Amino acid sequence: MTDNERIPSALPPERPGPGLLLARALRLKCPRCGNSRLFRRWYSMHSRCDRCQFRFEREPGYYLGATYVNYGLTAVLLIVSYLLLHKGLGLSNQDLSLVLPLICILFPLAIFRHARALWLALDCQFDSSVLQDDTE
Repeated sequence: MTDNERIPSALPPERPGPGLLLARALRLKCPRCGNSRLFRRWYSMHSRCDRCQFRFEREPGYYLGATYVNYGLTAVLLIVSYLLLHKGLGLSNQDLSLVLPLICILFPLAIFRHARALWLALDCQFDSSVLQDDTE
């Protein structure tokens, strides 16, 4: 049998598309296989996927980008909330000064996990080497 006739024993896994990566991020699942959970507890991540051994903690400071995702989502929610409450419902700025700071504090804490999952999904989408086998 020649080299051209050999059947590869293990083909690399198919790269997930952006929709699938987004769905896995929203469900807080591994971006490579979609089976294992990213988080052990509310703010504590697993270091690797239980099924495919994909490394979640890529390098020190890796999730700094998730802070920008979190900040961006919070800013959008804050602007939309202000416009809806001030222009739509007619609440005064003084009334909103009680509500909007709560959004700025509670919303980032609530979406912390999803911001990290979205950052990991974005990295997998734009850098295909991230999904390569890294079981060292």
